[in-house]
Amino acid sequence: MRKLFTIIVLMLTWATTPAQQFTTRYEKTNGNETATYPEVIQYYQQLTARYPQLLKMITIGATDAGFPLHLVICSPAKDFDFNSLHRKNKRILLINNGIHPGEPDGIDASMMLLRDIAQGKTKLPDNIVLAVIPVYNIGGALNRSTYYRVDQNGPDAFGSRGNGQNLDLNRDFIKTDSKNAKAFQEIYHLTDPDVFIDNHVSNGADYQHIITLLSTQYNKLGGPMGEFMHNSFEPGLYKLMKTKGYDLVPYVNHFDETPDSGWVEFSDLPRYSSGYTTLFHTFGFVPETHMLKPYPQRVKATYALMEAFIQFTSENSATIKQLRDQTKQSVITQKSFPLSWEFDMNKYSLITFRGFASGHKPSAISGLPRLYYDRSKPYEKQIKFYNYANAENYVDKPQAYIIPQGWWAVIDQLKNNHIQMRRLQKDTTIYVEVYHIGDFKTYPKPYEKHYLHTDIKVTSTKDSMHFRSGDYYIPMNQTANRFLMETLEPTGGDSFFAWNFFDAVLGQKEGYSPYVFEDTAAEYLKNHPELQTLLDKKKAADTAFANSASAQLNFVYKNTPYAEPEYMRYPVYRVL
Repeated sequence: MRKLFTIIVLMLTWATTPAQQFTTRYEKTNGNETATYPEVIQYYQQLTARYPQLLKMITIGATDAGFPLHLVICSPAKDFDFNSLHRKNKRILLINNGIHPGEPDGIDASMMLLRDIAQGKTKLPDNIVLAVIPVYNIGGALNRSTYYRVDQNGPDAFGSRGNGQNLDLNRDFIKTDSKNAKAFQEIYHLTDPDVFIDNHVSNGADYQHIITLLSTQYNKLGGPMGEFMHNSFEPGLYKLMKTKGYDLVPYVNHFDETPDSGWVEFSDLPRYSSGYTTLFHTFGFVPETHMLKPYPQRVKATYALMEAFIQFTSENSATIKQLRDQTKQSVITQKSFPLSWEFDMNKYSLITFRGFASGHKPSAISGLPRLYYDRSKPYEKQIKFYNYANAENYVDKPQAYIIPQGWWAVIDQLKNNHIQMRRLQKDTTIYVEVYHIGDFKTYPKPYEKHYLHTDIKVTSTKDSMHFRSGDYYIPMNQTANRFLMETLEPTGGDSFFAWNFFDAVLGQKEGYSPYVFEDTAAEYLKNHPELQTLLDKKKAADTAFANSASAQLNFVYKNTPYAEPEYMRYPVYRVL
């Protein structure tokens, strides 16, 4: 009898161990603290070891902090091969946490969600697979302090926004200055997610809503996917969150002093996570809990929204797959691509916004008027939401691009994004369209390690160009066509040219000694009267030019074969 009693006690103890063992720091401290990076990884190591039939953790690539990036896969039927999972018609949700470790809501919410699924407290539908990055910005998570994000209401301590290179990783998805971003691209293309979720916490105005949602701008997403995003996906999430007790509103992207007059929808360029995933036809979302809400409220709201994503994706699995498949096929034959979008300020939607009255009072610091919100005076009213964007700057797709092998930094970017390309097997001459950089502006201060170019203007010519064996030929008959157009066309807002990958062509390498070239130029003009005519016309039209000997000599130089052909010539060539 005593032996039987001992066995029963041991069985009961074993049965209760998992729940005790997998209590998070967040739960142990009643929502006052968030897990440290080592605690997060140890937690998932133990959780995946305890539930190997459902969970698996792998490492992919490296990060600037010297640690690998982890991916936790939650999959029914013990299948963790993403090619197999797609063949089995599973919908993949990729969840990114801790891109800004000072915004740790998703880190704690995901730990509890995966545990609750593993322990049967919540059910993961059979057609859903979760792929979770526990902590993306590891360097920032290790740089832990109680003083970061001074305006935020908890937890007690957390990581910093900058990563191991002090980069903001949510500006790095296209330029990939960080090892983190390179590893993310590997994860993204491995999983090919149907839905992407990047958990954040917002700054800005004070209002009643606990959580807001930044979605990929539906006009920019475009086509049937954009229509579904606007008419079904977003409304479906709002409805599901309403049943959970949350009034979800679009991310409060206001520019005035308060959001009372409305705001323009956030335009997520490819530098941002959801903008990057748009290029490969994924529904992308950035949940933003509100910084002034208590940490437990924020974590619970994040947990609830992830549940809503799971439910909606499961219930609309066939439609989501059909739309993605359709888009991937249509982009192969799409003839023209827009490279920018401008919001129509004459069109807007009305959303129900729950805010607080605001006013001004003397500052205790300066004595001058300062803004404040009065939480004793909540309000609910209809707010203008400017969410109609018009596509602009359409560029026709070439048959292919050619990139000389010397531009390996860009070629490495393409390889990491699984772009199909081949190397020329022999030296060859190909008739191509050639861009020349006509004008551009550059940020006067560095932005995320770069001096970003904007307002880029190009001219084009057509010519037979000589290419070497080993140069890269990139056919434009692939599902990555949109990525290629938005990065290789120099006028794209987040093109590789805009991010300085081709700045070497902006500096002249060859030149002349004026006293020597004077005689050469005079002889050339004598033999080329058409250039003499151009010179005379410019002198007649431009007084300053007519009075500048050096400007005239340089004009002649630039219009002769002696001029350096690579100067201002964009080194990505369009095969027509």
